[in-house]
Order: sequence, then C-alpha cells, then structure tokens
Amino acid sequence: QLMGFFMMTVFMLGLAVPYHHWTTPGNQIGFVVMYAFTFFFANFGPNATTFVVPAEIFPARLRSTCHGISAAAGKAGAMIGAFGFLYAAQDPHKPDAGYRPGIGVRNSLFVLAGVNLLGFMFTFLVPEANGKSLEEMSGEAQDNEEDQARAAAVQPSMA
Repeated sequence: QLMGFFMMTVFMLGLAVPYHHWTTPGNQIGFVVMYAFTFFFANFGPNATTFVVPAEIFPARLRSTCHGISAAAGKAGAMIGAFGFLYAAQDPHKPDAGYRPGIGVRNSLFVLAGVNLLGFMFTFLVPEANGKSLEEMSGEAQDNEEDQARAAAVQPSMA
C-alpha cells in the first residue's frame, strides 16, 4: 500500500509538472503511458488492500457489518473522486458545455498527487497484524479467557 500510494504520487507529479509537454502533439502517448503506470500502482497497492485490511482489523463479532460499511464508504469516495475530478478539471476560461469553470487538468493532477500523499501518510495509522490471530488483535481471546476463568471460579469443585 505504501509503495502504491508513493508511486501514484510520483506519477501524478510526473504528469502535472510538465503538463504542457504532455499536451503538445506527439506526446499524448507518453501521457497515456504515465497514466497507465498510475493506474497500475493504484490497483497494485491501495485497491488490493481495500478488501484485505478490513478483514484483518475489525473484531470478529462485527466484521461483516464493518466490512460492508467500509466497502460502501470506499465506493462513495470513488464516486466523489470521479465526479470531483470531472468538475475540477474543467478549463477555468473555457469549460465544457453544462459545466462551471474548474481549476484545470494540471491543477487537478496536483490535487490528486496531494491526496495520494495523504493516503501514503494515513497508511501508517492502519494497525499491523504482526502474526497475531484476528481474535488476539481484537482482544476477543483475552475476553474468552476471562469468561472461562470466571465460570471456573463460580462452579463448585467436585472433590
């Protein structure tokens, strides 16, 4: 995930900084190749972990509900990003018919690079499994041990 977000940031900046170069005739293929690398790293890193991380970090009792909420939030974020880019990328001086002026494609690419950098930094907040079972991570194993100890203390000994 870290490498995915980092490389997406690099390629977005590689598209945004020399944006005028990519728009000149004969260089559009290079733009498509650079964007293809961005798309590859999006699927290689952050996209692949959207279904792996929730399965590891949510407590077993709530896993399916929390995983559904997480998936829905991810899809809502994707919709906001797709439509947001469409509106933001409009030319500030000559937008497409039916759209308001935006910040332009180049500035939108800079914003996307910033969002990717934020994703890189937020990745450090995701808990790591470190070889622990799901029950150990959620504290359920400890709860079960305490419940068993209480049950054993309440039952009279059969001597």
